[in-house]
Amino acid sequence: MSYIVDRRLNGKNKSTVNRQRFLRRYRKHIKKAVDEAVTKRSITDLESGESISIPRRDISEPFFHHSKGGKREMVHPGNKEFVAGDHVQRPQGGAGGGSGEGDASDSGEGIDEFVFQISQDEFLDFLFEDLELPNLVKRQLQGVETFKYVRAGIINDGNPAKINVVRSMRQATSRRIALGASSRRRLREFEAEFAALQEQDPILRDKRREKELEDEINLLRRRIKKIPFIDTIDLRYNHHLKQPKPTSKAVMFCLMDVSGSMNQAMKDMAKRFFILLYMFLKRNYERIEVVFIRHHTSAKEVDEEEFFYSRETGGTIVSSALKMMKDIMQERYPADEWNIYGAQASDGDNWNDDSPTCREILLKDILPQVQYYSYIEINPRRHQALWREYETIEATCEHFAMQQISDPGDIYPVFRELFQRKQVQRAS
Repeated sequence: MSYIVDRRLNGKNKSTVNRQRFLRRYRKHIKKAVDEAVTKRSITDLESGESISIPRRDISEPFFHHSKGGKREMVHPGNKEFVAGDHVQRPQGGAGGGSGEGDASDSGEGIDEFVFQISQDEFLDFLFEDLELPNLVKRQLQGVETFKYVRAGIINDGNPAKINVVRSMRQATSRRIALGASSRRRLREFEAEFAALQEQDPILRDKRREKELEDEINLLRRRIKKIPFIDTIDLRYNHHLKQPKPTSKAVMFCLMDVSGSMNQAMKDMAKRFFILLYMFLKRNYERIEVVFIRHHTSAKEVDEEEFFYSRETGGTIVSSALKMMKDIMQERYPADEWNIYGAQASDGDNWNDDSPTCREILLKDILPQVQYYSYIEINPRRHQALWREYETIEATCEHFAMQQISDPGDIYPVFRELFQRKQVQRAS
């Protein structure tokens, strides 16, 4: 019997595989806890972990044991106090007689919960699970250094790291066969003649010819052995060419109304929605750009800091933001090279003459070029004029969606509704 002692030091991630297996096994419980956590905490606090509780009955393992049926014989220890027929008194100290602080259960069973902590990355993975940008396609981008290497056959010269061993050995074998073919043929002839001489009578055998044959055989054998097993001319190398690679490059336009008709609570909900959207984009897509546009009576392209934290306010002309989005698309993001998305948040309040203008800009200039456009109306009251104009767009355009948010608890459900991964219908 042999014993193997593993003296390797444990790595710092020694339990990573087991943890990932555990997370996959109890995905349903963790997903439910993450969804509940989103409704309880602020959107700005989502980048942190969460404590997950799992009922113990759901983590119990099956095991083999004796059932209650069947005929069994066993010996039980006796006692000094009771005999057959005695009445046992009820235990003192409560109905259950236990020493714990909780109340006893009358159902005969209880639940002990197993609690563990998931990290920030794990929390965000479950938060954005099954979400994606709709209609995202790969496009060939000009001027972007995105390539992949493809196999392009075999060449005679190349990098030693790319040597093709099989082809090199095949070439070496072919060379050895070709160079030694005539010598092997003559060697077989001489060996056959030498063997025939060996069968003759020693007295009648031609000693001189036998000596000549022996020398020729040794010479041919040495000549064949001198052929190198592999030579420089035998080496073959894998050849790879750099080929442009289509990339899923996208841009997201975030349009937020900061006019005076939106109170502070509405603006906070709009900011929370866009924070959630920004986290989703940055976590799931490496090559994506985000354009932030704030508007009241006039629109302004701003950076991330100003978009979320500026307190600028004013009147309401929604079309100013749509016109700026159209201009930026024409200047920097042509539709044949970019996947374009738009997300607009407003309370629906707008100048009466401006709402038809918004609908016209969307239908003629923006929607024909975008992959997906979503409108969020943050208004607990009845819908405004802008909503009614956009309803006519939703009825005729498949890649336009609109939802209403009344309170902070609606932000995450609406976000999932807008970016839920669609099932692909396969033709039978």
